[in-house]
Amino acid sequence: MLKTRLHVIGLVFIAAAALTECSCKNRYLFHPYRQIVATPQSIGIAYEDLYFTADDGIRLNGWWVPASSSEGTVLFCHGNAGNISFLLDTIRLYHDLKLNVLVFDYRGFGRSGGKPLEEGTYRDVAAAWKYLVHSKKIDPGTIVVIGRSLGGPIAAWLCQTRRPGALVLESTFTRAADVARYHYQLAPADLIFGDTYNTAGFLSRIGCPVLVVHSPDDEIIPYELGQALFKSVKGTKEFLQIHGSHNSGFMDSLNLYVPGLERFLGRHLKRS
Repeated sequence: MLKTRLHVIGLVFIAAAALTECSCKNRYLFHPYRQIVATPQSIGIAYEDLYFTADDGIRLNGWWVPASSSEGTVLFCHGNAGNISFLLDTIRLYHDLKLNVLVFDYRGFGRSGGKPLEEGTYRDVAAAWKYLVHSKKIDPGTIVVIGRSLGGPIAAWLCQTRRPGALVLESTFTRAADVARYHYQLAPADLIFGDTYNTAGFLSRIGCPVLVVHSPDDEIIPYELGQALFKSVKGTKEFLQIHGSHNSGFMDSLNLYVPGLERFLGRHLKRS
């Protein structure tokens, strides 16, 4: 009797978890901000405000920031919070390295339409790639796809089927469930998240060179996940250890980050 009752309770729990899985995941994963608070013009950099459309009809907003005497192009995938107007430091950094930059907002972020969903973010980055290659006529070999935090698996997903010159993963994770388990040890992370944003799985099917960047000081995504991510790369790879917090490590470590990125791109990125 007790065994049967426990079995029923277990089935009820699983059913409840399945029913709430989508909303629970989305609340954990996405923290979009709609208002655009600044633009590259605010820091004296010329840019083009643009729109393009995902294959399911969602209209997406982005910025094209060209560099004079360009030495390559960055397709940048941002994290799970804010929007592109919080990326001015990032844009200036790559602009100063003579790299064109395309930043874009996933659906539900900034001025992009729709609501954020995992599958939707994959459609969105595919649309951004298509815009670069077909509308801007950028040679794929001169493109470096950079994903920071939640942008890591989105960037890695893209590179399974497209062939950029290089992929850079900053402060990102193996799977979303692994991050949830780190912060909420008693929560059924695998039940709720499953293979959501399985960066390590994507990396096993990627052919371009990969740079993994992580800080031991990262308080959101543990350094161990960055190391595990690096191990999952089958092909050409490099690891760059920086210092500082999850959100500002790349700026706190400019003396490490910039030379490390330049060395990696110098070895692997086809010049424009």
